[in-house]
Amino acid sequence: MEEEKSVRAWYVIHTYSGYENKVKANLEHKIAAQNLQDKIFDIVVPMADVNIIDKDGSEKSVRRKLFPGYLLIDMIVDPGTWYVVRNTQGVTGFVGSEKKPIPLTDEERDKILNPQVEISKPDFAVGDRIRITSGWMEDYTATIQSIDVENQSIRVLIKDKPFDLDFDQVEKI
Repeated sequence: MEEEKSVRAWYVIHTYSGYENKVKANLEHKIAAQNLQDKIFDIVVPMADVNIIDKDGSEKSVRRKLFPGYLLIDMIVDPGTWYVVRNTQGVTGFVGSEKKPIPLTDEERDKILNPQVEISKPDFAVGDRIRITSGWMEDYTATIQSIDVENQSIRVLIKDKPFDLDFDQVEKI
C-alpha cells in the first residue's frame, strides 16, 4: 500500500452476505484489543425501518439491511488499519481497487446513513395479468400466482414454469 497522507473518511467494506453483524463484532473486538480507537471510529451495518403492508392489509414497520454483504466504516486508512480490516474473518475487501479503498463522498454517506425508504402495497392481486417490463423476460405476459409483500416480489407462471419477479419489473395489464 502506498504511503499517502492519511485522511479520516467513510469507506465501504464487502463481507460475506449474512455475516455483516458478525464481521462488525469481530472488527470492534480487534479495534479494542489493538487500541485502534483513534484510527477506526465507527462501523455501521446500513439499516432502515421499512413500512410494509402485511398480507392481511395492515401496515407494519420492519428493520432491513439496506445493502446485504456491505458495512460502512469510518476510519483513517493507513497500512496498519488497512491490514486489520482486510484480514478480519468474513471481510472480502474494501470497495475500490485492491490496494486503495475509495472513500464515500459526503452525499453518498448521508444518503446511506439516513435512508428514506418506504414500501407500499402493490396495485395488483393474485390472478391479475401482468406484463414484464424489464429483465430477460421483458414483454412477456403472465398471471400472478402469489404475492410476497414483505420481499416486494411476485411469483408468476410462464409456460408452466414459476418465476419470481420484483414489483418494479412488472405492470398490470
